[in-house]
Amino acid sequence: MEQQPNNPLHGITLEKILTDLEAHYGWEYMGHTIKIRCFTDKPSVKSSLKFLRKTPWARQKVEYMYLKMLKNKKRSS
Repeated sequence: MEQQPNNPLHGITLEKILTDLEAHYGWEYMGHTIKIRCFTDKPSVKSSLKFLRKTPWARQKVEYMYLKMLKNKKRSS
């Protein structure tokens, strides 16, 4: 496997990203910030994974939200 030292998402699964975001922000905030139905209508990790794996633009937004969350956590530590 190729090393990616400058990629902060390297080795982090989409499921972990969703789980961490949901624990930190909750589905309501996530659905308000990223307007996708899998966050607003009966949200679950399973339905979100299914949608995000097929929808690159939505996945990018979720990954960006995750990176911002990490940056804010790091800054407040």
